[in-house]
Amino acid sequence: MAPVTGSEYFPPTDRVALVELFAAARAGRGGAAVVRGEAGIGKTTLLRHVTEGVEGVRLLWVNGAEFEAEFAYAAVHQLTRSLHERIERLPSAHREDLAVAMGLRDGGTPSRFTVGLGLLGLLSDAAAEAPVVCVVDDAQWLDRASAQVLAFVARRIADEPVAIVFGVRDPHAVAELEGLTALTLSRLPDQAARALLSSRLPGPLDERVRERILAEARGNPLALLELPRRLGPAGLAGGYGLPAPVSPANRIERSYQDRISRLSDAARTLLLVAAAEPTGDPGLLWRAADVLDVAPEAGAEAEATDLIELGGQSRFRHPLVRSAVYTSASPAERRRVHAALADATDPLTAPDRRSWHRAQAAPRPDEDVAAELLRCAQRARGRGGAAAEAAFLEQAAALTADPRLRAGRSLDAARAALEAGSFENAITLVEAAESGPIDGTGRVEAELLRGRAAFFRDGAADAVGHLIRAAGLDPARARLHLLDALQAGLVVGRASAAARDALEAARRAPAATGERTTADELLDALVAYLDDDLAAVPRLLRLLSDVTDPLWTRRLSLAALLAIELWDVALEDELATRAVDTARTSGTLMILPVGLWMQAMAAVQRGDLLTASALNSEADAIADVTGVPRHWYGRLFAAALRGAAEAEPLIAQVLAESHARRKGMLTATAHAAAALHANGTADHRTALASARLALTDGDLGTASLALPELVEAALRCGEDDAAREAFARLSDHARAANTDWALGVRAHLAALLSDDPEPLHAEAVARLEAAGLRLWHGRALLHQGAWLRRDGRRLEARHALRAAHGLFTATGAEGFAERARVELVAAGEQARSATLGVMEGLTGQELNIARLVATGATSREVADRLFLSPRTIDAHLRSIFKKLDITSRRQLAAVVGQTTDDLGSSSR
Repeated sequence: MAPVTGSEYFPPTDRVALVELFAAARAGRGGAAVVRGEAGIGKTTLLRHVTEGVEGVRLLWVNGAEFEAEFAYAAVHQLTRSLHERIERLPSAHREDLAVAMGLRDGGTPSRFTVGLGLLGLLSDAAAEAPVVCVVDDAQWLDRASAQVLAFVARRIADEPVAIVFGVRDPHAVAELEGLTALTLSRLPDQAARALLSSRLPGPLDERVRERILAEARGNPLALLELPRRLGPAGLAGGYGLPAPVSPANRIERSYQDRISRLSDAARTLLLVAAAEPTGDPGLLWRAADVLDVAPEAGAEAEATDLIELGGQSRFRHPLVRSAVYTSASPAERRRVHAALADATDPLTAPDRRSWHRAQAAPRPDEDVAAELLRCAQRARGRGGAAAEAAFLEQAAALTADPRLRAGRSLDAARAALEAGSFENAITLVEAAESGPIDGTGRVEAELLRGRAAFFRDGAADAVGHLIRAAGLDPARARLHLLDALQAGLVVGRASAAARDALEAARRAPAATGERTTADELLDALVAYLDDDLAAVPRLLRLLSDVTDPLWTRRLSLAALLAIELWDVALEDELATRAVDTARTSGTLMILPVGLWMQAMAAVQRGDLLTASALNSEADAIADVTGVPRHWYGRLFAAALRGAAEAEPLIAQVLAESHARRKGMLTATAHAAAALHANGTADHRTALASARLALTDGDLGTASLALPELVEAALRCGEDDAAREAFARLSDHARAANTDWALGVRAHLAALLSDDPEPLHAEAVARLEAAGLRLWHGRALLHQGAWLRRDGRRLEARHALRAAHGLFTATGAEGFAERARVELVAAGEQARSATLGVMEGLTGQELNIARLVATGATSREVADRLFLSPRTIDAHLRSIFKKLDITSRRQLAAVVGQTTDDLGSSSR
């Protein structure tokens, strides 16, 4: 009779969902899913049950292990062990980085994205022979590098015969897997729980005991199977001595620990060796057993308990067994086993694992072992494993006897932890360093690390205090630290306490000593501007115009805010393009999505919503892997132009998020986008209210984004005094900036206020066309045409309104297009339909691919640029060809070129 596992009690929908996922992969449609549930709920059992029934596929399986979480790419290495010989088939860059990441060869630090592309290519190559099913169980214990790369691949296999399933134990969260299809396993209902318990104990059972087991197990299948084993015959018969209820994981682990305690010393030692070395290497297991004088008979005894399988690779029945084995051993027993594993590990082929075991075996500080760990950290950094580097450095610090040296190593570990995104661990390591003797340089570093961690974790507000304190401790670099504090405060919002503190500290900044740097000049000019000195504007524009200065690459948020505030779209785009190019060349891909989002915002301001969509799509794909929070600015204004169906829910969503995160600047930006949307749809009362909210705190960027909306809305609502007051503020800023955008908008709004608007309308149209701002150019033409119609000059009015309508429809600005159509009809002409054509039907990803292919790029080149596989690019191309009703890349180039020409011609 087959053993009872509980798999037959899973709801059919749970099994069907996974079966359908695997069937789709066999048909060439890849996909990924996350199976979630509490410990013992049956995730592993379900995955084994479903995969055992899948024929004609290559099954790859890896279990995340808590002890492996410190080794970069450990899970990827184990998952693909059977595919390593295929690595040589990959393109050279992918081959090198993937091999270096997995420790198969030496080399420079691999790009996380190239490693992801290498893994995608490796699975695609294997899937050409047979569909591939990857199971990643206990994904909550994945090392961060593997989690990022596997999530990267999981989002890019839609057109590959590959399926990836992750098992995650609640309540753990794996940020990299957020957004993937989730399947949450629930506890068994009462009837199924009773059936499972009865099948496990077919004999008589005291009813009070049955009810107590059912109550204590709470529908957890593994608990229902393990609790009776723990009670024994006497407990089952009378129910005496039943423990108080505890969590499912603790109940199950306690049951395992009870069974382990009944084994011989040799069998327990063998289980502990297996628990301490999670790779499951049988050769290493038995070499360590020999060191510990464990006889082979111990293996048979251990297997007889049904706790572990020994053979080609040791595997525990359930991850909780490993935990129970390891935690039930004494510290001395664990050190003894790790020492044996270190002796049994080859120092040439696995130096990092050997050093790690030596560290776990050390009963006291040991400088020799600490030095080994430092070398491990260097190798981890070379493989791009910041999390592993941090772990090795942290262990090295713990084994360092000298207090000053230990504090320095703790700070080094904190820096690595911060790079790995382990913000809480970074703070813990900083605190450890601060508890020891650190010098002034160390205290500055500690404050800077706290500031960086706070910036990424809490949205910059708490970063300001740390950066100000760092400035006080570091006079030589104080002005640079204060500039960063000011950037952090402004990102939060001008009205925030953080921004006020940063500005006050910057006002008190010590005078620059020696030759003045760009940072010195920028700090002085920025403080002056924030104190309402418009004379600082030319200085700020001059500093911004040096786009090659690395100061801007490291401070993209400040660069973007200033470029918009100072009315210079071209400079914003130039700064963003420089940052993007630098990031692509250097591989600093944390910067790349921010630069792309900046380019998208500039594209929206130029009225090129298709390019903005493509850039946002590319940036989002990178952000999914790097964990960089998405930027909403370009999306908000693009949605505001497209129509209510897209604008209103997005603006509401962003406002809710900005309020929750206390992000005043994001709140102001959302209100500015709402004002633009409302003016576009002629809802001027709403536009006026939104513009006033946007301008409440004087956040950077609102002068150019919200003041124009307030002037127009106030005029339309009959609030002329408010309009003139706002125009006076705008006029001062525009004259100081002296760009075509600024002076064009000023002339445009001055025309609405003037008794003699004709020359002002003409100036506005000319300047905004020269600036390349299609939407503002269209707005100037709209108001010029409306004035000409009211002046009785219908022929001239139709010419201006026709051009305005063409601009709005070509770019997808629905509200403004409708306003132009109404005016055009009133002038005696029926408006034509939109000219954007079928390109508007492409998704952001398809649009990006179409534009790149139109330049002559191959599928491989486009795949590398967008971090996809060539097969996926080809699948997208088939969809693009179908939507555009074309059959070749040459035709695609013609369509893309024609769309670009249409956009250009509509502004003439």
